[in-house]
Amino acid sequence: METPDETPEPADTPAAATGIAAEDWDTAAADPRYRAAVTDLLGALAYGELAAFERLADDAKLAPTLEDKAELAAMATAEFHHFERLRDRLSEIGEAPNQAMAPFAAALDEFHRLTAPSDWLEGLVKAYVGDSIASDFYREVAARLDSDSRTLVLAVLDDTGHASFAVEKVRAAIEAEPRVGGRLALWARRLMGEALSQAQRVVADRDALSTMLVGGVADGFDLAEVGRMFSRITEAHTKRMAALGLAA
Repeated sequence: METPDETPEPADTPAAATGIAAEDWDTAAADPRYRAAVTDLLGALAYGELAAFERLADDAKLAPTLEDKAELAAMATAEFHHFERLRDRLSEIGEAPNQAMAPFAAALDEFHRLTAPSDWLEGLVKAYVGDSIASDFYREVAARLDSDSRTLVLAVLDDTGHASFAVEKVRAAIEAEPRVGGRLALWARRLMGEALSQAQRVVADRDALSTMLVGGVADGFDLAEVGRMFSRITEAHTKRMAALGLAA
């Protein structure tokens, strides 16, 4: 998952960590509710990375050149390494990776089913827009995690290179054929709506995650802050659309 250099991060990381954000995993995990929330979070992120690997591998089949295929193959490999780190961390803290991922598989699979790209450019926009929305959400949550979990989550959100790659290819396609821009703008808006809908559904179905977001486990979140969080995510999406040369 990735966020391009030209787009500012939506999360406002506190200058000085307090509460759970100032604790390490061993200390914070003494609270069983917090352990459950982090297990859910890592499980959701792990399945997301695994799905990203599969999607990039499929997108490579649509690539118009061998160079493009190789670029996407390298990015898919990076996503799989992110998945491995999360899987290994779940095992390290005594959680079964497959069980941690299972609750999120149906929602993510449904999102990918509803947003299957019809061509190469739609695949690039989906990876850029969809992955970036997910990254924004996880970065927001990471600011409130214990130091060990926060470090891991931020590490697996490192840019795999897909962001700048997608921007370059999409902008070039629009310059060559301006009419493409309208179609891709509609597609990106659909992706935004589906991504937010699925994210809200997943959180609503998982008590530990929803409790974390409204302030019952992690520090700093309340219902008003959740609203501001989604506003920041939407604003970042608008800026990414501009980077692609598309209207939000």
